[in-house]
Amino acid sequence: MLNLTPTELERYHRQMMLPGFGESAQRKLRQATVLVTGVGGLGGTAALYLAVAGVGRLILVRGGNLRLDDMNRQILMTDDWVGQPRVIKAKETLSSINPDVEIEAIPEYVTAANVDSLVLQADIALDCAHNFEERDLLNAACVRWRKPMVEAAMNGMEAYLTTIIPGETPCLSCLFPEKPEWDKRAFSVLGAVSGTLACLTALEAIKVITGVGETLSSKLLTMDLGTLNFAKRRSYKDSHCPVCGNHK
Repeated sequence: MLNLTPTELERYHRQMMLPGFGESAQRKLRQATVLVTGVGGLGGTAALYLAVAGVGRLILVRGGNLRLDDMNRQILMTDDWVGQPRVIKAKETLSSINPDVEIEAIPEYVTAANVDSLVLQADIALDCAHNFEERDLLNAACVRWRKPMVEAAMNGMEAYLTTIIPGETPCLSCLFPEKPEWDKRAFSVLGAVSGTLACLTALEAIKVITGVGETLSSKLLTMDLGTLNFAKRRSYKDSHCPVCGNHK
């Protein structure tokens, strides 16, 4: 592994003070490539915390232009960017915060045509898309190429989070063979709720990359942010799952 530079040693000093973290975990972050899909209030905020933690490369994937009703939660955006591709602004903001992180911005939605090439470039994927069409495509590609995926979603004041390790844990299709009713674009959202989930999502990715801490592998964390009720449940792996059932 390459040694950390003096700038990196100073920038990440506080997190390297964590027990069991140190320079070894920091070097793992530096060498990691993370794919983030759905770079909005959830994915964009998660990308922010990965950037400041020192992840070496971020691939940001999100089609569409910024809308005014995105501004209550998409903290990488600025008001003068409304009407323009949001993922380009996300890259600009993150680069200004940590210029040492390599960032690729792809102004596209996840599709059957691009998902394999995206996943093959990454060490881990963050699934923060706004619909299950993209989520299912990413899940299948991660299973296909044996790439871990942090799955995070929310609606209103409710949210869930899990980590999928192909060949070991249930995949998204096991967890949601039938899609939730809130699988839609115009869902209700409070910025602080998506931000809370985003921080946990980034933390989960950091744990997977570094091996520091306990991940949500084979566990589903459900959250009701309205009541602050959190529950952690063991997730069920379907041996007949059409996506991961044949992957041992």
